[in-house]
Amino acid sequence: MARVYREGDIGNEIAGKRIAVLGFGSQGHAHALNLRDSGCEVTVGLYRGSASWPKAEEAGLRVAEIPEAVRWADVVMMLLPDERQPPVFREQVAPNLSEGDLMLFAHGFNVHFNQVEVPPEVDLGLVAPKGPGHVLRQLYEEGKGMPALFAVGRDATGQARDLILSYARGIGCARAGVLETTFAEETETDLFGEQAVLCGGLSALLKAGFETLVEAGYQPELAYYECVNELKLIVDLIYEGGLARMRYSVSNTAEYGDYTAGPKIIDEGVRERMRGILADIQSGRFAKEWVLENQAGGSSFLAMRRREASHMVEKVGEELRALAAEGAESPAGSPAGGETR
Repeated sequence: MARVYREGDIGNEIAGKRIAVLGFGSQGHAHALNLRDSGCEVTVGLYRGSASWPKAEEAGLRVAEIPEAVRWADVVMMLLPDERQPPVFREQVAPNLSEGDLMLFAHGFNVHFNQVEVPPEVDLGLVAPKGPGHVLRQLYEEGKGMPALFAVGRDATGQARDLILSYARGIGCARAGVLETTFAEETETDLFGEQAVLCGGLSALLKAGFETLVEAGYQPELAYYECVNELKLIVDLIYEGGLARMRYSVSNTAEYGDYTAGPKIIDEGVRERMRGILADIQSGRFAKEWVLENQAGGSSFLAMRRREASHMVEKVGEELRALAAEGAESPAGSPAGGETR
């Protein structure tokens, strides 16, 4: 089993460094605030006029334009969206890095697929929390942590490994455990998980189940509850104790259906298509497609977003969630949406 690093295994080298966090979105705000609360000196790097600038200042953080933040820092963490990183890195980050600096990324996409080139005299590392930034922040405030991956891409100074691990500790991830990986492994497994299971696979499965029931004449509202709404309950059980916990908690009928129907849905054909998705990721085909899509202005991507937003499952879900919220806000003892007497 791979070694998992915890707080007791890691030093506090990061506390003696000046850290620039580039971006103040989901991950950026969590990294900056967690590091600040861990006793680190942090500056948030943004473009002048960014809507996030006043938000970062209101949170008590120092803010500067990206070139200034990079020149000031010893450690730079890139937390802009993947598609925005290459031009910003080339024009504003790379020219302002100094020998001995540490350049960090939270996802290996642009490094692994050669969209950014970090100068050879600069240390290169990866710290990738395994979850959304708002959860990373929430867990930190609760005294807990989110698991993370780390990787050493280049150790020009001989001190990169300890400093990268210390950064992971600074954002609270060593409370839960930090696992070593490589830029290639993190990037390829992350993309595969998103596409085949967590986002692409799951979205398609939910829609297919919903559509199958509706096409068979069942009420869309019932189809939504059965195929989409109840998913959270199942996922929570899996999160708490794995598949075994979920199967223990559902009925014997549901458990039997799990064993008998699951392999009919996810058969060898699906597995073969998953292998094809992985092959496209490993070869760089998906990365090339995504880079070209952004260079062309993202018109196909935006069209897909609009099409998915108009799907019946979204409309029905919106109505049912509004109904649930209305019921939750109704005074105790009075009918939801009705008059109080």
